[in-house]
Amino acid sequence: MSDIINLLPDSVANQIAAGEVVQRPASAVKELLENSIDAGADKIQLIVNDAGKSLIQVIDNGCGMSITDARLCFERHATSKIKLAEDLFAIRTMGFRGEAMASIAAIAQVELKTRRHEDDLGTCVEIEASKVVNQEPVATPAGTSISIKNLFYNIPARRNFLKSNPVELKHIIDEFQRLALANPKIFFSLHHDGNELFHLPASGLKQRLVHVFGSSYNQRLVPVEEETSIIRIQGFVGKPEFAKKTRGEQYFFVNKRFIKDPYLNHAVMGAYEGLLSSDTFPLYVLFIEIDPSKIDINVHPTKTEIKYQDDRSIYAIVRSAIKRSLGRYNITPSLDFNQETAFSQMISPKPIDEIVAPSINFNPSFNPFDTDESKGKSQKSEGNPERPSHSPYKTAIPQNWESLYEVTEKVQVNQLKLHDHEEAQTEKQGGKQIFQIHNRFIISQIKSGFLVIEQQAAHERVLFERFMRHLENRQGASQQSLFPQTVNLNQADFELVQELMPHIEALGFQIRPFGKTAFIVEGIPADIGPGLHELQVIEQLLETYKNYQAVDRIAKRENLARSLARNAAIKSGTHLSQDAMADLIDQLFACESPNISLSNKPIIITFTIEELLTKFGKLS
Repeated sequence: MSDIINLLPDSVANQIAAGEVVQRPASAVKELLENSIDAGADKIQLIVNDAGKSLIQVIDNGCGMSITDARLCFERHATSKIKLAEDLFAIRTMGFRGEAMASIAAIAQVELKTRRHEDDLGTCVEIEASKVVNQEPVATPAGTSISIKNLFYNIPARRNFLKSNPVELKHIIDEFQRLALANPKIFFSLHHDGNELFHLPASGLKQRLVHVFGSSYNQRLVPVEEETSIIRIQGFVGKPEFAKKTRGEQYFFVNKRFIKDPYLNHAVMGAYEGLLSSDTFPLYVLFIEIDPSKIDINVHPTKTEIKYQDDRSIYAIVRSAIKRSLGRYNITPSLDFNQETAFSQMISPKPIDEIVAPSINFNPSFNPFDTDESKGKSQKSEGNPERPSHSPYKTAIPQNWESLYEVTEKVQVNQLKLHDHEEAQTEKQGGKQIFQIHNRFIISQIKSGFLVIEQQAAHERVLFERFMRHLENRQGASQQSLFPQTVNLNQADFELVQELMPHIEALGFQIRPFGKTAFIVEGIPADIGPGLHELQVIEQLLETYKNYQAVDRIAKRENLARSLARNAAIKSGTHLSQDAMADLIDQLFACESPNISLSNKPIIITFTIEELLTKFGKLS
């Protein structure tokens, strides 16, 4: 029997390695940008076409490469960072694996132009599918320019698995933003299909955050800084009131390397305990500096996971540093221990002889259930002739305390009756009675018993089906804004709105681009209630959309309809009039699926008379 084990050719081995290193265009972007940073560049330009599928080009003014280095950088396990195994535990730079360039060259058409600052001429190397097809001297600016064309052109199966251009562009923007945040002293720019998406001048960290996420973030940030013998932590966290429903704006960097760490994320969330609702997530951009020998970064192919020697101490430091910063900037409640509030309220700046005893006016005969208008009218109080005639409290204070006690007791009883009357809100409509309890549930009488309806879930269902019809018919009603509003978004959200524009307009939005990352909003859907600013409507719609997209993977139109319905619906705790409750019930039962909420939970629960009688022991 012949031997069956063979050594793979380098080209095949590189393609296999590329499957691990280059998963999508964003992976190649990350590798190229990291190489430019390691080369000492202070100006880096990223140019992509067709979301990186047809072109990814990175131009930097770094140290450049010699003729030999330009050729060797495409060989497997070629690196300038490691000579001994021990060097793995002292790495502070980014690209060091030595497989990235070889992997990229195996699955794309690559052109490299590079020149060292001390050289007169540079070098041009052209490679296709791991084969060098051309190498020659060339006049080129100092630094390096590398172009990757037709990614996965020789592996069609891999190329077919790439997502749509908006999705792939979002991944590229994510990688770009991470590296731009980690290196605020470097100028970065990003062009896509001829349009400049980012222009980030060298600046401080806060200015870089504002340039990346938008000018509205200037007032949302709280600085964090702490230095210990174990780590140094600095950066910014967001104020609780600006927390979002998605985790998109959460960044941890260890020695300037972006990482994903659920353990440290838990420490951050612990610092916000009591300040956030359970379904929201705060912004944070935090940098940890630690001795490289105390961590292991070579535990994951993408280098986004790290092991620490003393993770518990780091957890405690991160949590306490953020909590201290939130307290220092008056984000968390604080007590003034220098003043006793109970006694301070008793101190009056007026002289004793100017103090006037308080008076109470009330009508002991007031009855909130008395429908006789003549009885409801009361005489004006002699002590207070200016008081409106309809007030139930009109009688001056009695001269003896016994009478005062009796009158006060009557007033309290009448107040309780009035409160109960408002709480029940009963009114017969067509032989049925409708109640609202706790401003959350609606109870409606039926022949066999009664229904309990959760008002928010019911309204979400009504709006969802209405919005789906609008999307199908493209006839969403719009309410014009009195004054058109400018809404500034971060680049990723701007691109998302552009992608969803046809569906957004079908829902009733009247919106048009204005500049690189802004929109003019001239109208919003008529079904959105008052009290929401255009910016709130757009931001909430996008956040809920992204949240659904990450969890449910549903179609765009259904996702948008769900998102808008969730944000536009009346909320639990909202007081509803009798007409509003009756209309909501009618609209709910006109829906195709009136019983199931958008979260696949019940909207309506039915209680029969038999069930009630059983509870009271009336049925055996």
